[in-house]
Amino acid sequence: MTKIEINGANLAYDDTGDGTPVLLLHAGIADRRMWREQVPALAARHRVIAVDLRGYGDSELPTDPFAHHDDVVGLLNALELPRAALVGCSFGGAVAIDTALAYPDRVGALALFGTAVSGSEWSDEANDLWDDLVGETDPEDFAATAAGEVRFWVVGPGRRPEDVDPELIRFAEEMDRRALAAELALSAVEVAELDPPAIERLGELRVPVLVAAGAADVPDIGRLADRITAEVPGAVRLPDVPDAGHLLPLERPDAVNGALLDFLR
Repeated sequence: MTKIEINGANLAYDDTGDGTPVLLLHAGIADRRMWREQVPALAARHRVIAVDLRGYGDSELPTDPFAHHDDVVGLLNALELPRAALVGCSFGGAVAIDTALAYPDRVGALALFGTAVSGSEWSDEANDLWDDLVGETDPEDFAATAAGEVRFWVVGPGRRPEDVDPELIRFAEEMDRRALAAELALSAVEVAELDPPAIERLGELRVPVLVAAGAADVPDIGRLADRITAEVPGAVRLPDVPDAGHLLPLERPDAVNGALLDFLR
């Protein structure tokens, strides 16, 4: 792990391999460790950078206002990288899309797994699923909240916890407990958002875009993947990966690695 000052914050990242640069952006319930299966697979051909976004994992959170997409480009600047392919999962995918819209000359491609999109709203169906699977939790009880979030996202509405690898559940809950602490701290900091938001600007993207989702993920995620594919010129939508939830790169690394190696040639 290395730390580097970006826009007044020390961000933690891992930098592995040589070749064309690929920057990995983690989900909001995780940190850079969620890419542990992708880094060695991609590093055979690429320079792979896995970063903890500001406030998450081992990265710091000063109180000054900031934007995650500015931090991404700040990291590229600090590493003297004119462009990089961005690979994002969930919230990390939303940051990747925002970066490509805010700094179109700095992003060479987008690979999005179970991605969110800034400005999109959850459906009533998703809210009802949350109530059914998670219900009300004490936001300061990170263990209980993480268990609920992992039940919702990682297991998914169509599976039972016993259907999922217990080690995946354990690791996801451990990462999410740290992420919840990050989100609590982030709630006290002004985080700038893209304006207009990405959900209204998908058609502006002009880079190769790959989109994938797990078949066991929350239905809203699949619908977002369909919308991106419909609105982004030339976007490629992979078939949903069977028996996989929201943290697709962790749960089905072979499928993700194969897709990335084909896409990032």
